[in-house]
Amino acid sequence: MRIKTKLFIIICIIIIGVFFNNVKLFQILYLPEEFYVNYDEIKSVNDKKIFGNFIDTNLEEISINTDNQSSTENSIIFKLFGFIPIKKVSVKILPSEEVYIGGNPIGINVNVDGAVVVSDSLIDVENSLIIKNDILKNGDIILTINNQKINSLDDIDYILENTKNDKINIEFLRNNKTYNQEITLIKDKNNKYKLGVWVKDDFSGIGTLTFIKKDFSYAAFGHPISSDSKNKNIMNIRNGEVYNCSLVGINKGQKNDPGELKCVFVKKDINGTVSLNTKYGIFGKLNENENLVDKNLKLQLGGRLSVKPGKAKIISSVSGIREEYDIEIIKANYQSVSDDKSIFFRVKDERLINLTGGIVQGMSGSPIIQNDKIIGAVTHVFLSDPTKGYGVYTDWMIEQMNF
Repeated sequence: MRIKTKLFIIICIIIIGVFFNNVKLFQILYLPEEFYVNYDEIKSVNDKKIFGNFIDTNLEEISINTDNQSSTENSIIFKLFGFIPIKKVSVKILPSEEVYIGGNPIGINVNVDGAVVVSDSLIDVENSLIIKNDILKNGDIILTINNQKINSLDDIDYILENTKNDKINIEFLRNNKTYNQEITLIKDKNNKYKLGVWVKDDFSGIGTLTFIKKDFSYAAFGHPISSDSKNKNIMNIRNGEVYNCSLVGINKGQKNDPGELKCVFVKKDINGTVSLNTKYGIFGKLNENENLVDKNLKLQLGGRLSVKPGKAKIISSVSGIREEYDIEIIKANYQSVSDDKSIFFRVKDERLINLTGGIVQGMSGSPIIQNDKIIGAVTHVFLSDPTKGYGVYTDWMIEQMNF
């Protein structure tokens, strides 16, 4: 009897082991409640048994008619053994149209909605003192003063010129959280009130185009323009411009030094606009010219189901021309919420390593290609190893563009 019991336990362990090795429940359960997909990806998931030998992936399309208008709601149902539902998620079908491939650096200049603290200290030359503000810190974004909205530096000047009190109430953003504080103003040598910090309302920088639609709307950078490297405010922008950017040099990435692309651009040569700054990059529209878009370079967009560990490529113009460089996707995270660190990869191409050391600042937004689809964009580099980096799924970028 004991032998039979032991044999039964062994058989159960084997069955459970085989089951869990062939069903990737964790990946299924951690999928978000909605994401993008195309028909080829659904077929590929089933053909290649990506979620295990016992899982079927079924697309359910429901037509809805309201007020003489019709629409379609799409869902994917993951079924165990073909009939036991495990999870149902809403999906949006990716457009079948191809998009133009990015990979080239761009310069941007944006006007911020508010005023950004760029230095929380002032120098008193006469008394050889450094006056440090004990409330406002570098990277804080001033939103209102005495409940008056701040759109630009002119608004701050106007309020301070008309204040009769040396104390004001200030609302500001720090690490994407809003705070209210009363601060004491200081007076300059002309007896005029000042905040006691240096502020600015516009920012310039460089990054890389990811893809461009046929109507010349674009996605770039893969991560937001932030007010400070430590203070991770995502800046609301009023408007901005895009410029053609000329690469003049490269500071190679090394351990604890992310390196950078050295580019120059001329602000009078506007090549487009910036209208949106989000966690997943910047968005806007380019002028309909050939300066930033090569109409011969086109690919389809791929959703998160297209992404798997293994060989892939990034496209970059760090050599002076647009080229493909080999990378290896180490991990494709199945995130239940959106994140700009969706893809973990390693640079394998010696050409790129010799040229840049790996991933450097300015390469953010470089398209990630797998199976002839744009499936993501470079976002971050590992400080400890510039040959490793993160990318964001194209899904999150598409969501901002109203396809």
